[in-house]
Amino acid sequence: MRELYPFRHQRRVYCAGPLFNEAERREMLLIADALRAADFEPFVPHADGMEFAQLEPCLIGRGCEPSAAGQVLHQAIFALDVYQVMAGCASLVLNMNGRVPDEGAVAEAAMAWTLGKPIVIFKADARSKIAGRDNPLIVGQTDFETVEKIEWLPERLLARQVEVAFDADHRVPCPPHLQRTLAAGERLWDRLQDFGATRPSEPLVDLILELFEPSLASSPSAEVA
Repeated sequence: MRELYPFRHQRRVYCAGPLFNEAERREMLLIADALRAADFEPFVPHADGMEFAQLEPCLIGRGCEPSAAGQVLHQAIFALDVYQVMAGCASLVLNMNGRVPDEGAVAEAAMAWTLGKPIVIFKADARSKIAGRDNPLIVGQTDFETVEKIEWLPERLLARQVEVAFDADHRVPCPPHLQRTLAAGERLWDRLQDFGATRPSEPLVDLILELFEPSLASSPSAEVA
């Protein structure tokens, strides 16, 4: 059975939050900038990973059915993000701004919390759902503490790391289904490094098909007419 190392990259921070419009994307990049200025290494999914909206048209343009293109992209994104949350990053910042928290970000925070990783919640939004309070199943992961200013995030994250630091020999069991997902995400992440920061769509689609759906990569329907 494979084991996880929650603090493999002490300074790498997973930045979880909504990414569905330009304002949300800018806010996530501002969070990353604040962490980077404090010598952290932020991982922001849309900037450092892959974007569904960028890659789906490329796959469809090659002749893939939209449902098949969406499926393989979701497999790749799931594997990469789970790998980064659970093995690639040592801690997580959750951006909870919005009418309701982003579903994917909530799932990512829960994964990190289950492993005992440091989590900091950023919220500068007055909206909430339960008697003027935030959902206890989310904010309970940070002892009901949220941070209201982006510039305060690095200091609070450092404090959280001290509070939950593990002994050097700490290990976390990895069941088979998680082991398979982590292995797939790690392979994808290792190969992504070859592309640098630009992440060109065509070579990236080739890689995703190679790793996650070889049958689509070699299928006549996936070839450009």
